[in-house]
Amino acid sequence: MTDITQIKTDAMQRMEKTIESLKNDFGGLRAGRAHASLLDGITVEAYGSISPLSQVSSISVPDPRTISVSVWDKSLVKFVEKALRESELGLNPAVDGTLIRIPLPPLSEERRKELSKIAGKYAEQSKIALRNIRRDSLDEVKKLKKENEISEDQEKKAETDIQKLTDDSVKKVDELLSEKEKDIMQV
Repeated sequence: MTDITQIKTDAMQRMEKTIESLKNDFGGLRAGRAHASLLDGITVEAYGSISPLSQVSSISVPDPRTISVSVWDKSLVKFVEKALRESELGLNPAVDGTLIRIPLPPLSEERRKELSKIAGKYAEQSKIALRNIRRDSLDEVKKLKKENEISEDQEKKAETDIQKLTDDSVKKVDELLSEKEKDIMQV
């Protein structure tokens, strides 16, 4: 038997994971400053398999406009360079031995607006996920009421609590989006 507390706890945990996922998505959007996490999604063909960039090199940020990738194995440099060029980040790496420097050009106004739209899409996807979690939780509460395991008052209280949880989570998503948009539009 699942009880109301368990349903609410489950909903809260799932909503927190949704918000964490959104933070990760926002981390991949560059806002004009160099950041090592910008290269997190890049994979390299190394030793006959696909490996994350971080497993074949060390990534550092020597200044706000440059990312340095120090490749550990000289034979992989051309593969790392190829992976960086072909990524959808629009990077133009410069190779210097086993060190690859990636200068980040300042963002144009048009690109900033585009990134803001992408951030908005990520936020909207998170809100949809939050509403789906709310729906699932409310269905479970209704099921308990139908099976006469809880009273009507308990059902109404649970629905109110779950709605408040959803509202708080949506508010957090809006705050994160607002912060990210401010970050992106900052010159």
